[in-house]
Parts: sequence; structure tokens; C-alpha cells
Amino acid sequence: MATRAATPGRVKGEVLHDGFLRHRHFKWLKISGALSLIVIVGYFLIDVTPRHNGGSWYGYVLGTIGALQILWLTLLGVRKRAMTRGRWSLKAWTSAHVYLGLSLIVIATLHTGFQFGWNVHTLAYTLMMIVILSGIFGIIAYANIPTALSNNREEMTQPQMIDSLRSIDRQLHDAAQPLDQNLAALVQSSLEQDPFGCGLIERLSGRYSDCATRAAQAAIRRETAYKPNMGEDPLEKVDALLVRKEAILARVRRHLRLKALLEVWLYVHVPMTFALIAALSAHIISVFFYW
Repeated sequence: MATRAATPGRVKGEVLHDGFLRHRHFKWLKISGALSLIVIVGYFLIDVTPRHNGGSWYGYVLGTIGALQILWLTLLGVRKRAMTRGRWSLKAWTSAHVYLGLSLIVIATLHTGFQFGWNVHTLAYTLMMIVILSGIFGIIAYANIPTALSNNREEMTQPQMIDSLRSIDRQLHDAAQPLDQNLAALVQSSLEQDPFGCGLIERLSGRYSDCATRAAQAAIRRETAYKPNMGEDPLEKVDALLVRKEAILARVRRHLRLKALLEVWLYVHVPMTFALIAALSAHIISVFFYW
């Protein structure tokens, strides 16, 4: 019986997503879930007078567990440099990183005793939540975006898309020779504009207000709007080539946007992790100073 072949993008997306999330039948999800459940049960069964807080003995226990988890979770960046197999493979480590990181929401929140204020303790908690939320975005990105990248390319690689643009540009250069100086200058601007020379905001939004190709196309269409169809017209030929270039540019820009979405969460996750370590250090030092 014939089986349907999966597309490369779909396979890659599923490997990245399911590989570490489903590692060993959700081993680390079960461990993290059990840890969270124990912490919650302890919170409700253990009597702390007058109420649960970070300064109680149970608060110190939860704080110690949470601090050790945070320090261990930050080692993932170092761990990625060593490729090993087995129990502590990169896949296993990443799975533990994800699920133990999520369990911090329970552990750290119960550690606070739901007491928040304008202090370094709440700052550390807030930074931790930002790091966790950015990590969740990263998981979603790695689960969905590789497939979207593959679908957008339609079996074309990035170099092939660039070659298509260059081919269109060569044809545009030749077709624009009979045009008047102003229109030829607009087409030349389209040829000179770097499709990859855009900022992060433009890539993420997908909006390119200074697109020279779109400007040249609009100017040529204004020029031909009231002209009768005179057969082979250089303007019509240039317009047709600009339409083709715009379609390729749209694909390239979707490609850039998806790649930016795949990477942008790290611009929040990594700096906020360093800020969290600093705030956590200040939190621990202040606690022991006033203990």
C-alpha cells in the first residue's frame, strides 16, 4: 500500500516541535506536573502563620527550588555547544528546559504567597514571567513557522529566489532602456534596492513603505492609464516585468518575516534572562541580609 510522502517543511516542523515536547512519552511533562502538584498540595496542607509568604520556612523551600531551577535552565545555552546522545541528549535537555521552566510559574507564584509590591522581589518575579512567556512564544514559533517557510518557498530555496530576482532585474534593465529619463530612473531605483536591506520592524510587519518596485510600477501605470493600446509598448513590457518582480519580492518578504518571527523572541528571551539573574541575585542577597 502506497504511503503519502510528507513535505520536508512539515517533517522539519514536526521534528523540532514533537521531538523535544514528546520526548520519552512526555517524561519531563510528567515530572514537572508531579512537582507542581506536590508544591500546590503542600501549599494548602502546610499551616504557616499568619499566612504563606516568601519569608516563611515553606517560602524559603520554594524559593530555593525555584532559584536552583532558574540557574539550571540558563545552562541550556552552554549545553547546546555539546552534542551528545542518551539520557542527557540535547533533545532531553530541551524538553526538561521547557517543562521545568513552565513549572516555575507555579513554584515562584506560591513562593511569593501572592504578595507583590514595588521592590526587587516583585521585579525578579516579573522578569521571570517575561522570560517564560517569551519562551512559550518560541515553542509556538518552532512548532508552526518551519512549515510556513516551506509552503511559502514552494520547493524553492532562498538562493533560487534570489536568482529569480536577479533574472527579472536583468530583463528590467534591458526593457527600461527606451523609457524617458524619469521612468528609467524609477526602474533603476528598483534594480538598486536591496531586498534584504530592511529593518527588523519592516520584516516583522511585512510593510515596506519605501518599496522602489511598487513606486516604479505605480508611475508606469499612471503613464499608461490614458494611452491607447498601440501593440508592443516598452511601458507594457516593463509593467509586466515589475508585476513578476513584485510577486517574487512578496515571497521573499514573507520568507524574511517568518524567519524574523522565528528568531525575534530570542531578542527578548536572552536579555531578560540575564536581567532575571541579576534581579534574582539582588533578591537573594537582600533576603539573607535582612534574615
